[in-house]
Amino acid sequence: MEIAVTETDKSPSFEESLTELEAIVTQMENGDLPLNEALEKFERGIKLSRASQQALEQAEQKVKILLSEQGQDTLSELSDENE
Repeated sequence: MEIAVTETDKSPSFEESLTELEAIVTQMENGDLPLNEALEKFERGIKLSRASQQALEQAEQKVKILLSEQGQDTLSELSDENE
């Protein structure tokens, strides 16, 4: 499954990026790709990985903001209260 994204399209969701990354890894592990195509897949994988990492960092920042608004500084404080 390959998701074509151009500058005019919206970026794939985090879940779509992970699905595409998994497909790329599988294709590359098979070793059947010509060198040029393997390089293109690798480049696409790097872009998806960076975008996914950025999405995770943004989500983490939002969680920190929400927790600080509730008077909690860390996730461990939240999990301690639930025990």
